[in-house]
Amino acid sequence: MSTSQTELLTDSPSAAENRKLPWSPLLALATAAFMGILTEALPAGVLPEMARDLSVSESAMGQALTIYAIATGLSAIPVAIATAAWNRKNLLLIAVAAFAVANTVTALSSNYPLTMVFRMIAGVAAAVVWAELVGYARRLAPPHLQGRAIAITMAGIPLALSMGIPVGTFLGGLFGWRLTFGLVTVVSIGLVVWILASVPSYPGQRAGSREPILAALRLPGVVSVLFVVAAYVLAHNILYTYIATFLDKYDMGGSRDVVLLVFGIASMASIWVTGALVDRRLRALTIASTALFIVAAVLLWLMADSAVVVYLAMVLWGFGWGGVATLLQTAVTDAGGDRGQALLVTTWNSFMAAGGAVGGILLGNLGPTSFPWSVLILLVPVLAVVVGARSHGFPGKRPEAG
Repeated sequence: MSTSQTELLTDSPSAAENRKLPWSPLLALATAAFMGILTEALPAGVLPEMARDLSVSESAMGQALTIYAIATGLSAIPVAIATAAWNRKNLLLIAVAAFAVANTVTALSSNYPLTMVFRMIAGVAAAVVWAELVGYARRLAPPHLQGRAIAITMAGIPLALSMGIPVGTFLGGLFGWRLTFGLVTVVSIGLVVWILASVPSYPGQRAGSREPILAALRLPGVVSVLFVVAAYVLAHNILYTYIATFLDKYDMGGSRDVVLLVFGIASMASIWVTGALVDRRLRALTIASTALFIVAAVLLWLMADSAVVVYLAMVLWGFGWGGVATLLQTAVTDAGGDRGQALLVTTWNSFMAAGGAVGGILLGNLGPTSFPWSVLILLVPVLAVVVGARSHGFPGKRPEAG
């Protein structure tokens, strides 16, 4: 996830103060975020069924998430550079249309390599979407409401987790996973129409105005934030990619849809709290987010044979995870500006991909019980870095807070 390298065109201060949030385009952007996460993570909820129908192992099918994330991570910076001069609305429309095509092929294909090729194409489209969301939200809102506009846009992420993926998992159980991907195509087509009707058009960046993206690594705090992004996202995706397999181990496979729904509702609550407090409590919220996930991992490690404990862990995990996108987007923007955002999208998606790959290795060699303690190994250093980065990266007072 990232913001584009285009210029932010803003109104004069007096005019901007009189503007209100433009809900229709912001909700269209939130739906684009929803589609990006839904397209990426939906296989996690129907992994055993997809693996069976495509005649591959669950570990191999899990790489459907991995290749999507790899494509997003590796293409983020090159695509941002190559399309910097493009009209931003046209670029967003192309990306959403690519979601529709990729999900259609996934719904119809019985060929594993073909499915993976179009998962890769969808991942590149996601890189475009993530590159535009924050920049668009900042352009659409007056300065005093930009934080809230970003939170609204990012709400599509936990909404996909709280409603889209559990409902998709439920429908997959009733009618088959192929119908689920077909329905995602229908939503993508509807989103194209919505964007055409309500999202304003903005030009790309003028030639000669770009700064080297990698130079942002020298800015104070950027490396600290990117480390937190890498380890936190890796920990999350090791467990989330194979959550169906983990639940099967403890005879809760039949409750997958409910478990994911609980997780997603907690994520929604988290993003609401984060949106309200991020401008004043970024550091405290990031520490709390990490601590909640750590407690959830301990519970799943020691007591996953209890359904009550599993549900409690999902609430804690969801509440920790839901606001992470907004928290880390804000932290990297404070530290590195737009260039930091470009680095974040590459880091985020590269380690999301690594989560699927590392999870597959753990599953094949140590079994699903290895996931929770692997999460702990990653999150303890995350907590240490966040606590230690009090001057830059995760300061007690944000620069914009004055």
